[in-house]
Amino acid sequence: MRQETQPDLASLPLPPKNPLPHKRRLQAVRTFHTGIDELREAGGPVTRFSLGPRWLMPPVVLVTSPDAIRDVLSPRDDSVDKTTPVFVELRRALGSNLADLPHKLWQPRRRTLQPVFTKQRVHEFGGHMALAAESVAETWIDNEVDLDAESRKLTIRALGQSVLGVDLRDRAHEVSEPLTAALQYAMSRALRPVRAPWWLPTPARRRARSESARLHRLTEEILHACRADPEREAPLVHALIAATDPVDGRRLTDAEICDELIIFLFAGHETTATTLAYALWQLGRNPECQDRLAAEVGELPARQLTPDDLPQLPYTVQVVREALRLCPPAPTGTRMACRDLHVGGYRVKAGTMLLIGRMAVHRDPTLWDNPLAFDPDRFSAANSATRDRWQYLPFGGGPRSCIGDHFAMMEATLGLATLVRQAEIRSLEDDFPVALHFSMIAGGPIRAHVRRRS
Repeated sequence: MRQETQPDLASLPLPPKNPLPHKRRLQAVRTFHTGIDELREAGGPVTRFSLGPRWLMPPVVLVTSPDAIRDVLSPRDDSVDKTTPVFVELRRALGSNLADLPHKLWQPRRRTLQPVFTKQRVHEFGGHMALAAESVAETWIDNEVDLDAESRKLTIRALGQSVLGVDLRDRAHEVSEPLTAALQYAMSRALRPVRAPWWLPTPARRRARSESARLHRLTEEILHACRADPEREAPLVHALIAATDPVDGRRLTDAEICDELIIFLFAGHETTATTLAYALWQLGRNPECQDRLAAEVGELPARQLTPDDLPQLPYTVQVVREALRLCPPAPTGTRMACRDLHVGGYRVKAGTMLLIGRMAVHRDPTLWDNPLAFDPDRFSAANSATRDRWQYLPFGGGPRSCIGDHFAMMEATLGLATLVRQAEIRSLEDDFPVALHFSMIAGGPIRAHVRRRS
């Protein structure tokens, strides 16, 4: 391990203290998409600060350099773990899943689920994305649309039909409303230095628990339907039912499957919809990029796109990657240092919460030329070959990187290619406003005018 090879860890200096006043630090953390830049500019790429007394909140070290991020995300043991207040509250809000489990419980879950999310298996989940995109695109023609709302309709339809075996078009509110409420509550508690005891039935807590129960009822319904009908077209659910730990042969319980389905509903619907909406908005402002993408798709046969077409869509993939760079659905991440660590040339003490600035490193002017410009050619094969692996991490990195990254890229690429093949987008908004709960989403309607592509 990297930490074990560092000479004389005790002799390393602590990260420099961040000089921002306490109120500014707290506000910066709560606005964790743009506030991280302010913390970095004041204290450097590795900087420490507190949000309250240690007995209320752990001290924080922010990391925004590739080397420091590598040091945090690379360990394969429990020296850096998902035991921060963010993940504690996320488990309480949505259940214990692969994204939020602590290391000891995560290891067997990852072993069990890894075969479900290989590239080959994920292709089974992608059959309905292009079909859903074709259907949605037809309703856009010669209309003014909200790209965010329409992208959400698209991803919930594709997700329901292709992987869950249920039509969610008229039930999207059963996913989006409870997810938003539960995640907002979890993040609000996690970032609050003083929190009411979890057992205290405050109005906000009652609502969060009620919304979480709604999500669990939906996933239980889906699971029970698939158990009753093994032939039901729901490849993800059947794969989770069949998944087995290769070490001890244990299968997932129904409760564990439902917890995994909930986080997949979140990632496969909401985060992918934001990526798709942002990519469409940027293409609507950059017609030369849009025309280039349309020309690439136009080289394919006039039929519904499939996952097998992905190798013929390199520029479309570049557009998706650039959208994820500028608008990563998860702009930050957290870990807990469970023992003293070497991070970016400094010693980080055990019990420190590590705050990973994904969006900050994605937009760092020392790492990217003209970082705020939309330029898909950054991700050409030639340009990507020389890039530091740790300066671009929309799906995280290391052993706990997102297990669904192949699915997310496939879904966004096929959806974007299908839409642009049929529709010409012209954005009507100069800005893409964002809002935050656990992830970053569109903060309002993203209006665009659409006409049929000739």
